[in-house]
Amino acid sequence: MARPIVLSNGELHVGINKFGLVHDFYYPYVGLENHAAGKDLRHRIGIWVDGELSWLDDGTWEFDFSYPHESLIGHIVAKNHHLGIMLELDDTADAEFAALLRNVHIINMNNGPRDVRLFMHQAFVIGDARSNTDTVQYLPGDNAILHYRGRRAFVVSAVDDSGEPFDQYTVGIFGIEGKEGTYRDAEDGELSMCAVEHGRVDSTIRFKQELAPHSSVRVHYWIACGNSIREALYIHKQLLHQGVHRRLEVTSKWWHKWLEPAKKMADKIDPAHRNQFIRSCMLIKSHIDKRGAVIASTDSTMLNYSRDAYAYCWPRDGAYVLWPLIRMGYKDEPYRFFEFCRRGLNAGGFLMHKYRADGALGSSWHPYLHEEGVVAPPIQEDETALTLFVFSQFYHVSGTEALLKEFYEPMVLPMADFLASYIDAATGLPKPTYDLWEEVFMTTTYTTSVTYAALLAAADLAEVREDNDNAVKWRAAAEDIRAAAEKHLFNEDRQAFYKGVHIKKDGTVVPDETIDMSSLFGGFMYGLFPIGSRETKAAFATAIKTFGQDATTSPGLPRYENDNYHRPEGSDPNWWHVTTLWLAQYYLEIGQKRKAEDLLRWVRDSAWPTGVLPEQVNPGTRQDVSVAPLNWSQAEYVSTLLDTITEK
Repeated sequence: MARPIVLSNGELHVGINKFGLVHDFYYPYVGLENHAAGKDLRHRIGIWVDGELSWLDDGTWEFDFSYPHESLIGHIVAKNHHLGIMLELDDTADAEFAALLRNVHIINMNNGPRDVRLFMHQAFVIGDARSNTDTVQYLPGDNAILHYRGRRAFVVSAVDDSGEPFDQYTVGIFGIEGKEGTYRDAEDGELSMCAVEHGRVDSTIRFKQELAPHSSVRVHYWIACGNSIREALYIHKQLLHQGVHRRLEVTSKWWHKWLEPAKKMADKIDPAHRNQFIRSCMLIKSHIDKRGAVIASTDSTMLNYSRDAYAYCWPRDGAYVLWPLIRMGYKDEPYRFFEFCRRGLNAGGFLMHKYRADGALGSSWHPYLHEEGVVAPPIQEDETALTLFVFSQFYHVSGTEALLKEFYEPMVLPMADFLASYIDAATGLPKPTYDLWEEVFMTTTYTTSVTYAALLAAADLAEVREDNDNAVKWRAAAEDIRAAAEKHLFNEDRQAFYKGVHIKKDGTVVPDETIDMSSLFGGFMYGLFPIGSRETKAAFATAIKTFGQDATTSPGLPRYENDNYHRPEGSDPNWWHVTTLWLAQYYLEIGQKRKAEDLLRWVRDSAWPTGVLPEQVNPGTRQDVSVAPLNWSQAEYVSTLLDTITEK
């Protein structure tokens, strides 16, 4: 399930689902410690009108989602024609406080007066753990509900236009002992006023309003977060004192300031893409933790199927996400990311598979022991190479000598030395590691391409530092890789790049003939096979023919031939926005702007109204597949649009 509204301040990150309900609630890291109840229960919103109760996810509401003010303040319009009620919600993560703000506008669409009762429900499983040790209690002195466990505390409160707090509340348990949740207590329009409970707990608060015909009222709701009860209560009191309207203004101004570099670029691109460009930039920012981690996606849907989610920092994804920000002149986010990578760098000079937002190693399915008894690090080498390459871009675009001095010895040098030394003696290519799709242990054309470019970039940095010996060594290693690639990585029979080669223990080289879009992208983007070379031209022509890519009938591209990841039975492989945008970038490079525009238009039109792009699209139904948003999809769209205005 997509998250059409994402809210974040780099510490608190909230995903709002297609019913306008809080689905993901990360704190104090973006992507780490999701305190939402997951598949068991959502934070719910209900309206009781004249004796009838309706929850926003009961199928009777119509929704419209937007980010209308060029800030990460979501706007949701929910209409229930049967009840004659419309809700408008303005939602954000406060720019300065760890707090979710929801300004709820209740509108009576009928001609007569109404007895309207708003129910706001909260279901936390604190600490991303499934133990039943949370506590919830009513705080009479603060007119608030407190959820806490250990060093995490959440204070829930709300006031109406006149400053009056909620008039009823209750707390209880859910998912255990046959209890569904306190929201069930609201069915008669009344709450039981239970003041404390422990275990797996939830809470519900109520506002009762008498609405005249075609009149409205606002409820200003918040969840204040803290690493202690004292901290959460302090934020609660600040919000009570300043008011939600004031905090929404502060947050809006913050986002307007942050977006200034992006808006300068947006003014240069095709106006038809401007709004989507701005929204994509905001969504990129929303997935960056203030301590440096760039999270792939905070959509936790996959957890519902007993899978791990995407809420990790893959160095590769992080580098691709930050590349367009670097091009637009942003400095803080790239700097913190490279600090994050420097801290996580293995003693061997390489980055590991993926990391949690706090810098600890993330889960992995890569072994140390491979076929034929080969022992090798459980890594994807391109993640190290790409991070090094993008760091060089950061230095050249916006860096200083001080930046290079800070990162050269602890990061650039060990990374480049690893890349230069991790070479197969028989082929001259990089030794096998896992591919960027995280599936196959081999030497891929893509990884070879990025490694080549990274070594050249490192040599340039070494020359700036007057480290001439390493400059010569790394440049020579790059040229050797290029010569080996020309020998081993082009398939003359199919006129395509090999996906890669399997290098057996006895030195036998077994090519993989799978046509993979990463091979094409890597080859031309990183200069291993020049854009105008015979090999690159032939490989793109073969790929387009193989995939049946057509701007009108089949605009998207899969990752590679026979890709089965999330592939519906009996269907063609899913289309990926990332690979489709790679083709658009190629078209721009060779001057076929119209073809690039066709692909950009398809990507834009497949987004949610809020700009959210998924990882994949089902070619049959044209529906989202996997997570949404995927940060890499948003970034690749921005990068491609920047390519349309790049001055030659």
